[in-house]
Formats: sequence, structure tokens, C-alpha cells
Amino acid sequence: MTALPDAPFHAAAARRPLHAAIGAISLAVLTGCASLSAPATADLPAIATPAQWRTAPAEAGSATALASWWQRFGDAELTALITQALQANTSVRSAQASLQQARAQRDAAQAGLWPTLTGSGSGQRSKSGDAAASNRFQAGLDASWEPDLFGANRSTAQASEADLAAAGTTLANAQVSLAAEVALGYIDLRGLQQRLAIAQASLAAQAETLQITRWRAQAGLAASLDVEQALAAYEQTAAQVPALQTSIGQNLNALAVLTGQAPGALNERLASAAPVPQASATLALAIPAEVLRQRPDVRTAEYRIGAALARLDAAEADRYPSLRIGGSVGLSALTLSGLGSGATIANSLLASISLPLFDGGTRRAQVQSQEAALEAARVNYEAAVLTALQDVEDALLALRGDQERLVRQQSAQQAAANADLLARQRYSSGLIDFRTVLDTQRTLLSAQDSVASTQASIAADHVRLYKALGGGWNPEAATSTEPASTR
Repeated sequence: MTALPDAPFHAAAARRPLHAAIGAISLAVLTGCASLSAPATADLPAIATPAQWRTAPAEAGSATALASWWQRFGDAELTALITQALQANTSVRSAQASLQQARAQRDAAQAGLWPTLTGSGSGQRSKSGDAAASNRFQAGLDASWEPDLFGANRSTAQASEADLAAAGTTLANAQVSLAAEVALGYIDLRGLQQRLAIAQASLAAQAETLQITRWRAQAGLAASLDVEQALAAYEQTAAQVPALQTSIGQNLNALAVLTGQAPGALNERLASAAPVPQASATLALAIPAEVLRQRPDVRTAEYRIGAALARLDAAEADRYPSLRIGGSVGLSALTLSGLGSGATIANSLLASISLPLFDGGTRRAQVQSQEAALEAARVNYEAAVLTALQDVEDALLALRGDQERLVRQQSAQQAAANADLLARQRYSSGLIDFRTVLDTQRTLLSAQDSVASTQASIAADHVRLYKALGGGWNPEAATSTEPASTR
């Protein structure tokens, strides 16, 4: 077992400005010249991770980039569908809007670190009694600034920066889930189409058997019972066809919605059957520590810890004195042109300090609330790490089990095909009864359907594995805090 790796991001931030510095967090300038506030490694829960996966296959290769793992299936249609979904899906667009909102909130929080300057102007015309009317024009500037003596504003800005980073990885997590969902739907569609083709081929063979049985019954070589049994087998197989066609139609509708289109939009495009896409034999399998760097949900949990730490610092700083400096300068004249020269100038400068003396324990309760939020964020991080490890192990177990099952099923299918051929030949020669023919036909159909289903399951296992490994997003692009147009 090895310790949890360092956080997959770095930032320039001081830990707890009210106390002695724990140590400088390593600095990395992200794309767009923005930095992210993140917890130091010591602030993350200590979670032991395995040195390697327990069920990793022997043919696993070294870790490679998994941002576009679907290209490993070699299916152009699958790639096109996922690309379209990542651009048009409503859940992704909603996450993008949330990211824009977090970016605006970050900018607003950072603006609080700077002085504010306000301009004003007014004009007045007054008349009293019989006196002549008089005019007065005024123009002024007001400035104010609250020095961040104890780091409250800086902590608030760091919290908003971490929230922005978390929104970016939340968007990435939506992209990861969407890519996997589209791939699973596409694989299921191709598997259903393959099973439909098997059912239709078996139906044709059973129709031929039914016709032969009728001829034999007319010639007195077979009983009417054989005809009824052949008809029953034919109708049972025929009943599977509409069920498969219904599932195919539902999958087409689901894929259309996932790609941001109305149901039915992909019917013509994907109506023709195609093989189930299969991933390459060699897996791009990262070691457990690298998975924790790759998974966007784990990164989101880390950023949430950073935000909780910053908000705790801000709550603690709020218990200390605050200083506010303000000033104003104003011009006053009887005419508008007089503001440029000859105007009366008035200016003022004010500094004030405030110290909370008694608030009934409000500020102390706020600190305790933020401490509880920090603990919750750490627990959520631990849960995200454990879930990530479980997801990969479960996907590997399913993949290994389905691969072993497929080998047995393919052997069974070959034996069933041989048995079916022999049974029909012997029945034609009158050496066996019709029940044996029906049994071999049912066994062959079941074996072929099982092989097709398991082949689709193996492809789906690869998809779930790549999703568990955190594939389907670009970590560098997602952690940038600048708008896409400036990157």
C-alpha cells in the first residue's frame, strides 16, 4: 500500500493567515496566468492506496492519454456521436453555464481586494421669495478602501478561486459521464442489431424446418404433432423480433437526446446494422495513484477542501478589527463652466476602525460552522477516492469475467451449430424424432444470442473501465480559470 499522491494541482496560497504559516504551497501558473487556491497535501485526509490493481490483466500496457479513449474502438460513428454530444448535450451546456457563473463570482470576489472610486455630479437651481434665482453645480470623487489586515478578503477570493476550479472539474465530470453514456448506448444499439439479425436468421431456418415438416406430414412421414411443435418454435422466435426492434428504437431515441437532438433524428443514420465496436486488446491502465490525479470527481473534492479552508480563514479573520479609509474631493461653482476654473474645492479624508466587542457568539458560531463544512469536505474527498478505487476494480472484475465467459460461450456455440446440422440431417433421414431437432435449434439460438450479448458486454466493460480511470476530459484545459476565448 502506498500513501495518497500529492494533490493534482498546485497553488500559491498561505494557510491560515491568522496563525503561523504552515508552509508555502508549491506554485504553478496555470493557463491564462491564473492560480488556484488548493489545500496543502497535509490538509488532505490520509488514505492508503494499493500499489497496483488486484485484477489487472497481464496484457495491460503503460498508461496513455485517455482524453479521447473512444478512438481506441476504431469506430468513426461512435467518435462522431460522442463529439456531437459533448458539444450539444443539455447537461454539458448547463455545466458550462455554471462554470461561467463561478468565473463571474470569482472576478467579483477579487475586485473586493481593490479600492473603489465613485464619481458624482449635480446641478441645482433655487429661488427664494423675490430674490433672483441662483444656480449651483457640483462635481466630486469619492474613494474608499478597506485594507485586508487579517486576510479576510484574500481568503474570500481564494475560496471563489477554488469554487471556480471545482466548477471546471464538475463540467469535466459531466463530460466523462456523457461520453461513457453515449458509448454504452451505441454499443447496446449495435448489440441489439446483431441479436436481431441472429433471431431473423434463426427464424428463417425454423421456417424452412416448418415447411419440411409439413411436407413430411402430408406424405405420412411425420405426425401432426411435429408440425404443431415446429409452428410453436417458429412463433416463439418470431415473438422476439418486435421486442428487439422496440429496444433498438428506444436506444436510437436515447442517443438522439444525448446528442442534443429530437427523438428519431438518428433513425436513418444508424438504421443499418454494424458490428459491435471492440477496444484494442492492450489496456491503457494507469496505476491507482495516477487514477486519483485523472478522475475529475476526485479533483473536485480536493478543490472543495481548498474552498472550505479559505472560508474558515475568512470567518476567523472576521473576529478581528477592520480598518476602512475613505476620502472625497469636490468642486462647487455657480456656473457649469466655473467647475473648470475658480470653483470652490472641498476635500476630506476619513479613517475608521471597528472592533467586534459583543455579538452574542455569532462570529464564533460562524467559525464552528466553517470547521464543520471543512470536515464534511474532507469526508467527501475520502469517499471520492474510495469510490474511484472501487469503480476501477469492479470494471476490471467484470471485464475479466466476461472475457472468460465469452470463450466458453463461443465453444458452446460451435458445438450447438454442429449438433443442429447433425440433427437436421438425421431427421431428414428419419433416424431421430422431431423433438431433438427443436432442442438443437433452441440451443443454437440461445448460444448465438449469448455470444452476441457477451461481446457487447465486453465492449461496455471497456467503456466503464475508461470512465472509472477518469478518461474523457483534458485536465489541463479544465483547470484553466480563463474563458475559452482567451486561452
